Amino acid sequence: MRSFKSILVANRGEIAVRVMRTAKALGYRTIAVYSEADAGAPHVLMADDVACIGPAPVGQSYLVIDKILEAARQTGAEAIHPGYGFLSENADFARACEAAGLVFIGPDAESIDLMGNKAQAKRRMINASVPCVPGYEEEDQSADVMIAAAGEIGFPLMVKAAAGGGGRGMRLVHKVEDMAEALRSAGSEALNAFGSDELILEKAIIQPRHVEIQVFADTHGNVIHLGERDCSVQRRHQKVVEEAPCPVMTPELRTAMGEAAVEAARTINYRGAGTVEFLLDGDGKFYFLEMNTRLQVEHPVTEMVTGLDLVALQIKVAEGNPLGLSQDDVRMDGHAMEVRLYAEDPANNFMPRTGQIALWQPAVAEGVRFDAGVQSGQEISPFYDPMIAKVIAWGEDRETARHRLVEALKDCLLFGSTTNRRFLIDVLQRETFALGKATTAFIDEEFSEDDLAEDFGGFREAAISAVIMYNLERHVAFDASEGVTPELLNWSSGGALLSRYILEVGEENIDLLVSPRGDNKYNVRSGDQFVDLEVLSLADNKARVWLEDRRQQVGYLMQEPGVLHASFEGRNLIFRNQIAFAASAAEQAGGGRVTAPMHGAVLEVFVATGDTVKRGDRLAVVEAMKMQHDILAEIDGIVQDVATSVGSQVAADDLLVEIEAA
Repeated sequence: MRSFKSILVANRGEIAVRVMRTAKALGYRTIAVYSEADAGAPHVLMADDVACIGPAPVGQSYLVIDKILEAARQTGAEAIHPGYGFLSENADFARACEAAGLVFIGPDAESIDLMGNKAQAKRRMINASVPCVPGYEEEDQSADVMIAAAGEIGFPLMVKAAAGGGGRGMRLVHKVEDMAEALRSAGSEALNAFGSDELILEKAIIQPRHVEIQVFADTHGNVIHLGERDCSVQRRHQKVVEEAPCPVMTPELRTAMGEAAVEAARTINYRGAGTVEFLLDGDGKFYFLEMNTRLQVEHPVTEMVTGLDLVALQIKVAEGNPLGLSQDDVRMDGHAMEVRLYAEDPANNFMPRTGQIALWQPAVAEGVRFDAGVQSGQEISPFYDPMIAKVIAWGEDRETARHRLVEALKDCLLFGSTTNRRFLIDVLQRETFALGKATTAFIDEEFSEDDLAEDFGGFREAAISAVIMYNLERHVAFDASEGVTPELLNWSSGGALLSRYILEVGEENIDLLVSPRGDNKYNVRSGDQFVDLEVLSLADNKARVWLEDRRQQVGYLMQEPGVLHASFEGRNLIFRNQIAFAASAAEQAGGGRVTAPMHGAVLEVFVATGDTVKRGDRLAVVEAMKMQHDILAEIDGIVQDVATSVGSQVAADDLLVEIEAA
């Protein structure tokens, strides 16, 4: 038994908040570590004690083992929970914790070492008779050997980083001519992300499901699984939607996959929470993919269908206690789904976005859970993963869970940054997903550029927004006036009041006239279009309006005069009243000025002054938010200036390359 009373969470964001929530409920003292960029973050405010571990870059703070251990010493921590990401699957960190007399709430270093390398893990699983995808996982990493192995495996195949995960260091290759570049780029990305450029090759299983099994083991010989999660809906090999149970699971298949996962954990003497990931083909055959030796991002769906607190079980096992559960005790009740809400722009190739969160207001509804690590006023930093929150819904059946999740996404408010919220709603409402038929090819097959393009609405959205603006402005004026009663707000001795709004939304200006027609009733006109609407309520950043034959709820925020943020069923729009202020005349230069899409580090530069380039040519590679982004030429021309160099840090909109059009 290794009893402890204080837990330091070596992480940030929503997972730090989530771990602390359980730890506090169990009576443990919680300790947060934070970088200078996270000084006012929710996980810091929530903790009983805190320690600053350095500047914002992860290489100077969250990834520095010595700083984490020094924070534990200063605060008197007795145990460390690594969360996920950062140091959670770092065997050296687990060893350092043990050497410092701290309990590492996770598996031992040997298990992390073995399963953290996909090549070693796969060799071990083959020896344990766990079904594996055909491929190449040997130590010889020379390009010639790997290209020859690829020819034997057959195309298409996957080039994958042996270390790490999250879709980084992965390339899908369809023909042998593309192998050399795939090996080079995957190795480069893997080296920057994980410190290792070792690669493996695997036969690409076409249109599989990605199904993972949650396993748990204690130090008393008990190893069980808690059922499966379907994580098939992915983009760039990163999970978008997770659910439990898998829509096509049968009792026989669950038993077979569960037994394989338990055997995988048992053969390495595993301890704590882990996830064994499989690919499931259309014939019901499954293949070992990898094992994650930590708590998964998607663990809440398992919690909601089993009724178990996985963090509480982690702590229990870390103290040396038996699980207290047998396989027969595990029951899956109902259905749960989770989506990851990101600060990213689907219309711009899902580019991560930074900025300040003007308003964050989660929805409150039956069967709905928000795991978030942000608050209103907080900056979305370029130094960390752009995930804002996880939204999870439970229902008695899959359809109920799906509907609840859609409504929760529509009803939450997040203003100040572009997000993938509308995209998530669209995914959940697609017929293929609703029928439970989505595979890993779902997003590529179902979503075109037009589907992802930004939608700025039209007259009806502008009319509602103008009326909300009208009401908010009138109430501000009323509050600042003396001797004016509410009944006089919409009164004029000269007849009906007409208020003009020229609302800029996207690149369009919509000219509107708003006229009160009685208590909270309005007529709005724009040219030959008109509509009558009634404001039913306007409070707490939500407006309920009756628009002709339909009642509608709209989220809103007006932080400054003349600018309204509005949310229409999960679609955020910004309306600027051009009458209220002069619009900025500044215009961006044409496509010849190539700027950084966001804050990051320049990894590669492919052009020099005087080079001739064509539209689509790679100019540079910028690493930001843990992903590598190709910077492409938008026009044909001649490079006039290269304003950056390898290793440089760049801010959003910094000039990288200037091209003179041909």
